[in-house]
Amino acid sequence: MDLLCHAYSNSSDEESEPKLKPDYRPVIPPPPKRFKPEAPSQNLRTEAPVPGRYISKRERALSAQSPRVPNPAPTANLNPNPPVVASPVLGSIGDSEIPRDVLSSLRQAKGRASLSQIPKRLAVDLRSHTKAVNALDWSPSHAHLLASAGMDQTVCVWNVWSQDQKIARIFRYHNAAVKDVKWSPQGLSVLSCGYDCSSRLIDVEKGIETQIFKEDQVVGVIKFCPDNSNIFLSGGSKGCLRLWDIRNGNVVSEYIRGLGPILDVEFTINGKQFISSSDVSGSNLSENSIIVWDVSRQVPLSNQVYVEAYTCPSVRCHPFEPCFVAQSNANYIAIFSSCPPFRLDKYKRYESHGVSGFPVKCNFSLDGEKLVSGSSDGSIYIYNYRSSELVRKIKASEQACIDVVFHPVLPNVIGSCSWNGDVSIFE
Repeated sequence: MDLLCHAYSNSSDEESEPKLKPDYRPVIPPPPKRFKPEAPSQNLRTEAPVPGRYISKRERALSAQSPRVPNPAPTANLNPNPPVVASPVLGSIGDSEIPRDVLSSLRQAKGRASLSQIPKRLAVDLRSHTKAVNALDWSPSHAHLLASAGMDQTVCVWNVWSQDQKIARIFRYHNAAVKDVKWSPQGLSVLSCGYDCSSRLIDVEKGIETQIFKEDQVVGVIKFCPDNSNIFLSGGSKGCLRLWDIRNGNVVSEYIRGLGPILDVEFTINGKQFISSSDVSGSNLSENSIIVWDVSRQVPLSNQVYVEAYTCPSVRCHPFEPCFVAQSNANYIAIFSSCPPFRLDKYKRYESHGVSGFPVKCNFSLDGEKLVSGSSDGSIYIYNYRSSELVRKIKASEQACIDVVFHPVLPNVIGSCSWNGDVSIFE
């Protein structure tokens, strides 16, 4: 032990000697270490995945070997001070360029429920999208404006009857395909969502993005709450439904039941319940395909509404009566009661159109007397809601007609969009 202690003290003295006599033994710094780049495999394991980016087989194999990192919680406005980039103004969103007869009709019919009429002809052809258009929505406050969401990563705002420039704005804030778009009940803003795992609120008048709501899933559908315009519901590819508050950008409620991808959502008239449709092809088809939820309690009121072995890409509530319809991939529209026990009407269905796996939507007219549907054959099908009889078929496109929407003021106007990127207005 003494020898060890003596050796240690000697080595300590030797190490400290250069510090005591710096004039006689200058310290030479060691050569700098050469930078050694990390192996490509290490980078692949630690790199954060980018939504929508192609991942090779090698990357997938490496990521499977590395420990999994939990998905980030949904957040809004990840950057508190995002750079303000205004979208270029292409045309006017005002009504000064609208023909007098159309403007007069819009003003006279506003706020008045008219009996629905049946469109007969193509009135306006709108072209800008380069890929399929997934959704349309008329502005409730500025009824001459129409918004469309496309697979080309754009949201377009159209001044439909303008004699000058019909395409007023093109927003490219999403970095992947856009699945849905809705006008905000407050002011000139649109809310859109898509494959970049986000929902985005855009000020149409200023042409700027004002809020981003990030999620850990592809967001396929959004819907504003009918009794509170500051609240919207989102549904995504992981089966999670979230209720967001625009005022603070936070998630108010989550509705989780281990569902497949959410295909559509719809609030009931009073806003106290909502209906969700999901892809449950990999599980028990007699449950969870269509669920009626209690908004405040965050629990399902019924999960055995539709027991057919088909998914439903669209659900819509009747504007006045206690019922809702669901577009089935079995090539028909089913109708259900929106009151417990939410029964299917087995004696009534709307069947002449085709769905064939496309996300074909349906909608009611202003007075609820007509039900309109797109179709895989590129046509618009208009049904009598009471009798379920086909009233008229209109050829709209060479490819599948995806969405059809009645105008919020003019009862004889329908907007449609198709798989080849066409947006058409029929009167």
